[in-house]
Amino acid sequence: MTRRLISSGSPYEAEIGYSRAVVDGEWIFVSGTTGFDYATMSIPEGAAAQAEQCFRNIERALAEAGASLADVVRVHYIVPAREDFHAAMPVLARFMGPVRPAATMICADLLDERMRIEIEVTARHRA
Repeated sequence: MTRRLISSGSPYEAEIGYSRAVVDGEWIFVSGTTGFDYATMSIPEGAAAQAEQCFRNIERALAEAGASLADVVRVHYIVPAREDFHAAMPVLARFMGPVRPAATMICADLLDERMRIEIEVTARHRA
């Protein structure tokens, strides 16, 4: 199998030199994804609204790779403050609750002060 790169069209991908997702064999690695709507380059306020947009962005990348959120086996959540994680928890539970992937939650500064959450996933095509 060959390695395939997936782009969201975000200008950050070209500027920084990364892909929204990489498909390598049966594995799909989705880069840390923020709440930006890449069509408008806007970002909603608040961790919950941004988490919703993160998952929409992730779903698009996974769909292009021939997968879905049901194929996610690992997720990393990064928030700049604990309060952001708590605000986003209902959204995270709605999208990942049925899947129950291995998960890690990290508090760390994000590159843009408007960003309240970043989500990275790893998925595996099911045979």
